[in-house]
Amino acid sequence: MKRLVRHPAAQAVFAWLLGLYLRFALRTTRWRLEGAEHLGGLAAGAPHIVAFWHERLPLMPQIWRATHLLPGARPPRGHVLISGHRDGRLIGAAMRHFNLAVVSGSSSRGAAAAMLRLAELLRGGEAIAITPDGPRGPRRQAAPGVAQLAALAGVPVLPCAAQTSRRLVLRSWDRMVVPWPFGQGVIVCRPAMIVNRQDWRTALPLIEDAMSAAADQADRLCPA
Repeated sequence: MKRLVRHPAAQAVFAWLLGLYLRFALRTTRWRLEGAEHLGGLAAGAPHIVAFWHERLPLMPQIWRATHLLPGARPPRGHVLISGHRDGRLIGAAMRHFNLAVVSGSSSRGAAAAMLRLAELLRGGEAIAITPDGPRGPRRQAAPGVAQLAALAGVPVLPCAAQTSRRLVLRSWDRMVVPWPFGQGVIVCRPAMIVNRQDWRTALPLIEDAMSAAADQADRLCPA
């Protein structure tokens, strides 16, 4: 059974099914958006780093859908940074159901190459989504990459979160949230943050606090 689960064909089928399920669950959830004014730059086509905690990853494709629904929206294409190990590849394949491209890399493997690729995408006018505590934690503790990338590329960080009233919370290191269908959902966007190229270390805890504030606000607005 373990051999079967690890087989690339089995993983591809599971990723396809997972993507279909998430698409169904997110589409049947009734969403509202808090902080729509902070999405204005992204909706207008400006490159951004959309940052959120790893625990909310299954919910966050909804941010791109919400951005596209804003009046006159023409947002850039979204790219998601996903770790290169087996679980990351599985999530990455599921994200493609939402027309999101995948960049492979993590803090432990392929970090330098991924950082250069992301900076290149941002300078080319694209947007990227990143989970600064992924793929293995510690939970809600941001790695330096999110601030370094914002400083390097000269683009703002948009701290976001989402929550849904019908959900399963996994017993994983990050307590990942998996949505059930037919719930009530909320997306929270905090003000975009500019990172000074000479002082990214000062910005890192501020980004961390903003992402946690967004997640806590989403939890308050959408209790189980």
